[in-house]
Amino acid sequence: MRFIGDTGISPRTIDHLRDTDHDAIDVRERGLERATDTEICDFARSDDRVVLAFDLDFGAILALNLLTQPSVVIFRLSDETPASVNARLDVVIREQSATLQDGALILVEDSRYRVRTLPISG
Repeated sequence: MRFIGDTGISPRTIDHLRDTDHDAIDVRERGLERATDTEICDFARSDDRVVLAFDLDFGAILALNLLTQPSVVIFRLSDETPASVNARLDVVIREQSATLQDGALILVEDSRYRVRTLPISG
């Protein structure tokens, strides 16, 4: 699977994804560190990548524009360290990889995650 980490995502999470055979990049590697969330979504859609973020604005962008891609994983964790993010992300990838490929917004919390398939309506 292909991922792009927003500015809040640790390089250690990007490295973890690479170590587990995923194609992962950081916005800084593509010169997108100052890009708007909409520009990051556009890049992710054109490059077939799942956005990883802590920023709820990505969900609003998907919903307001009725987008079917890119998939977005938003972390809402009490412990935002890379170890915690990586552990929760591994679960989501293992259990929801097909959903991520089809287009989804996944909100990851401490003890659960919520999945909304795209496009988000109503």
